[in-house]
Amino acid sequence: MPRYRFRDVRRFGPVEVGTYLDRHGREAHAAACTAPRCDWSADYASRTAAELAATSHRCRPTR
Repeated sequence: MPRYRFRDVRRFGPVEVGTYLDRHGREAHAAACTAPRCDWSADYASRTAAELAATSHRCRPTR
């Protein structure tokens, strides 16, 4: 499993958005919720899409 180094990390409520280089050397963006028992995360091609997903995310924690 490759190790990613995130840069330009910003927080939108419980969601963090970070930029990284994927395994092909392309810039990618990840959004991940840090709330307890919320396993939501996603990768996006643009920073704008990741930030939009972060601001519209509503936690649905698993039991």
